[in-house]
Amino acid sequence: MSPPLSLSGADPSVRQNKQLQTVAWVVSLALFGLIFDGYDLVVYGACVSTFLRDASQLGPVSAATAGALGSYALFGVLVGALLAGSVGDILGRRKVMLFSYAWFSIGMGLTTLASSVTSFGVLRFITGLGVGALVATTGALVSEYAPRGKKNLLNAVVYSGIMIGSLLAALLAILLLEHIGWRGMFWIGALPIFTLLPLAWFKMPESIAWLAARGRFEEARRIAEQTGFDLPEPVVRAIGDEGTQKAGFAGLFSTYPVQTILLGLMSATGLMLVFSLNTWLPELMLRAGFNTKGSLSFLLVLNGGAVIGALTGSRAADRFGPKMVVAASFALGAVAMALLTSGFSLGVLLAIVAVVGLGSSGTQTLIYGLVANYYRTNVRGAGVAWCAGFGRIGGVGGPLLGGYLAGGGFQLETIFYILAGLAVLGTVLTLLLPAAPRSTQAI
Repeated sequence: MSPPLSLSGADPSVRQNKQLQTVAWVVSLALFGLIFDGYDLVVYGACVSTFLRDASQLGPVSAATAGALGSYALFGVLVGALLAGSVGDILGRRKVMLFSYAWFSIGMGLTTLASSVTSFGVLRFITGLGVGALVATTGALVSEYAPRGKKNLLNAVVYSGIMIGSLLAALLAILLLEHIGWRGMFWIGALPIFTLLPLAWFKMPESIAWLAARGRFEEARRIAEQTGFDLPEPVVRAIGDEGTQKAGFAGLFSTYPVQTILLGLMSATGLMLVFSLNTWLPELMLRAGFNTKGSLSFLLVLNGGAVIGALTGSRAADRFGPKMVVAASFALGAVAMALLTSGFSLGVLLAIVAVVGLGSSGTQTLIYGLVANYYRTNVRGAGVAWCAGFGRIGGVGGPLLGGYLAGGGFQLETIFYILAGLAVLGTVLTLLLPAAPRSTQAI
C-alpha cells in the first residue's frame, strides 16, 4: 500500500485517538443496527409455532402458509438490497443506513397491528426492504474504515450482529413470548427508531474512500480531518482513475462477471441454510419430542455457535485469506448436519447444533467479509448489495424449502441430509471462486 497523504497537522497521538473513536462508533452503530436486523428477521421463526397452533392470531396457518410468510420478509430483503446497491454507490453509505434504520423500525411497529395472513405478509415484505438495504450497505462502510489486517475481523464482528439478534429473538421468546405474545416480540424490533437512529445521525460518518472515489475531495478532506484518518494515495488517485471507470452494478458486472455470479450463488446457498434452519428448527425439534422452551433452546445454541464461529473464523480469514476459511466452514456445517441424524444425547446434539450454526449463519458472515474486501471502492457497495440481494433468493427459498419438507411427511433424517447437501454445494462454489485482485485488497 502506498504511503498515506496526511491531511492533519495534529499530534499523532491526537489523530490516533480520533481514528480509534471513529472506528469504535462505526463498528458499534453498525453492530447494533444488524442486531436489530437479525432480530427482526428471526423473531418470526420464534413465533411460527404460535401461528400454526392458534388460529385466533392471524387466522388458520398451515405449514406451507407459514413457509410463505417467512419468505415475504426475505423477498423484501432481496429487493431492498438490490435497490440499495443501485443508489448506495451514488448517494453514499451513510444516507442509506440512516434511512434503513427508520424504515425497518416503522415496519416492525406496523406489523404488530396485522390481523390477517395477508396484512402480516405485506407488512413483512415492507419491513424486509429496510432490512435488505441495511445489510447491503453496512459491510461497505465498515470495510472502508477498518484498519488493514482487521477488515475480515471487524466485518465479522459487525455481521455477527445478525446472529446476536437471532440469538436475542430466541432468548426473549423463551422468557417473554408467553407473557407479551408475538405482537410484543415484534414491538421490540421497532426500538431502533428511538435509540439507534438519533445516535447514528450524529456519530456515523460518510465513507472517506467513497467521497474521494466520487470526486468529492473537499468533503473527503473535511471528514478525514474530523475523524483523524489520512487519504491513502490509492484513494487520492481514485479521483482520476475510478472516476473514469463504471460505478455500481455496471462496473461490477463489466469487471468481475464470473466472480460476482459465484459470490451470489455462495450467498444464496448460505442464506437458504440460514433461513431454513432459523425458521423451522424449533418446529422440527418440537416434532422430535422436545417441549416449546427446549426447542427454542436449539435456536439459541444455533446462533450462539454462529457468533463464536464467525469471530474465530474471521481471525483465520485475516491471516490465511477468507476463501479457504469459508470453504472449511461450509464443510464443517455439512458434517454437523449429517451428524444430527445419529441419535446422540441432548448435550451432544446441542454441541453439534452449535457447529451447524458455524456452517450456516457463521459462514454467511464470513462471506459478507469476503465480499466487502473483494471489490474496488466504486463498486464495493454494489458488490455487497448483490451478495445480500441475490443471496436472498436462497433466503426466500429457505423457509419455503423448510415448509415443504416439514409439511410433506419427510423424516427428520432426510431433512437434515438435504440441508447437509446444500452445505456441500456451498463448499464447491467457494473453491471455484478466483482470488481477489491484489489492487483491491489494498484499498
